[in-house]
Amino acid sequence: MKKIWDLYKDSSFLLKMTIGFLLGIGSGMLIGPEMEVVKPLGTILINLLNLVAVPVIFLTVVLAINQMNPNHLGRLGGKLLIYYGLTTAAAVLIGVGLALWITPGAGLSLPDAQVEKPETPSFSDVLLNIVPDNLFQAFTSGELMGILFLAVIIGLTMAKMRYSGKEELQLSGERLHRLFSSANDLFFLLLQGILLYAPIGIFAIGASAFGSQGWQTFKSLLAFTGVFYLGVLLLWLLVYTSFLKYAHVNIKHFFVKTKDAYFTAFFTSSSIASLPVAIESAKKAGISERTVNFSLPIGAVFNSDGGALRMGVSIVFAANVTGLNLSVMDFITIVVIGTLLSIGTAGIPAAGLVTLAAVLTMFNLPLEIVALIAGVDVLIGMAGTASNVLGDIVGSAVVDNKETDSSSRQAPSTTV
Repeated sequence: MKKIWDLYKDSSFLLKMTIGFLLGIGSGMLIGPEMEVVKPLGTILINLLNLVAVPVIFLTVVLAINQMNPNHLGRLGGKLLIYYGLTTAAAVLIGVGLALWITPGAGLSLPDAQVEKPETPSFSDVLLNIVPDNLFQAFTSGELMGILFLAVIIGLTMAKMRYSGKEELQLSGERLHRLFSSANDLFFLLLQGILLYAPIGIFAIGASAFGSQGWQTFKSLLAFTGVFYLGVLLLWLLVYTSFLKYAHVNIKHFFVKTKDAYFTAFFTSSSIASLPVAIESAKKAGISERTVNFSLPIGAVFNSDGGALRMGVSIVFAANVTGLNLSVMDFITIVVIGTLLSIGTAGIPAAGLVTLAAVLTMFNLPLEIVALIAGVDVLIGMAGTASNVLGDIVGSAVVDNKETDSSSRQAPSTTV
């Protein structure tokens, strides 16, 4: 038994995840809806990953900001925002362009299913969620923007303490720094144990999802799914690799070292739950720890290339199903509103469907289209989440390399 356990423990994480997922698909397709019985095993995995994700987000951001000077922090944040804007725009353009060309949804009819309009946060709600009124409530409710706000102000305060002119404050700051570092090590150690269980949870997720939906649903939406996956492929091959080349990053080495991150995101369909794995993978790819700890948690909340691509394809799909002709201005409005809503719905289960429903309501399109797309949501969510996570790591690598180049140019030369 020990030999079997050692073999399992020492096997490639990617291999274990792939085998678990393929076995899950096979079981779901062969046995059918009865495989719903294993769904709790998949839920346990998501719960375990979420259990460590929130503390990891908070601790890594605190430690990252704690080790930065304000000038570096502002420079890094500015570059990340530019990168997020460019990749999001590229993702939407790819999605809309491919969908207009291939025209998914043409000839399809709406299902009879009725869908209730979901609750979507208003701008004021999003703004108020950034500044929580209760420290513990922010963590228990999982309000990621509130948690990030707390991490930023605590990290800045700790940095001020550590670099204060008062010895007593410096000592307190160093103690806090060691405490947060130790807690961070604790949760990453917990993560290693959780990942040993991951293939079992992945099996359950695949078996329950494919068992309940079957092939008929997927076949009826094959064009929609195909357009989306083609868009993801173009996003990775054209946009992400271009940014990596621009930053002089070895592309093959980068994709090999980060494979655990985007495969975990693909199998779990959760950017937040995948964050601890993404942080470790980014460090393996050679990205500096302080850049990783700052940029990836921020990207997990504010950057959604997969969601932007999905929005572009989905709206064209909806227009084709209903026979609606959308103007260029309509598409621009969709992009802006969809991007803003993706921030407000980060962390919500099936956030893509919630955002899509809100945009459909704005354009008086029937919400039944959400039910139609929900049939392949598991497939769309998997590739979209993998793109979100990979895009975050690419951005981290680009910014880190540019920061390194900038530091090298600014370093004073010495003569002998």
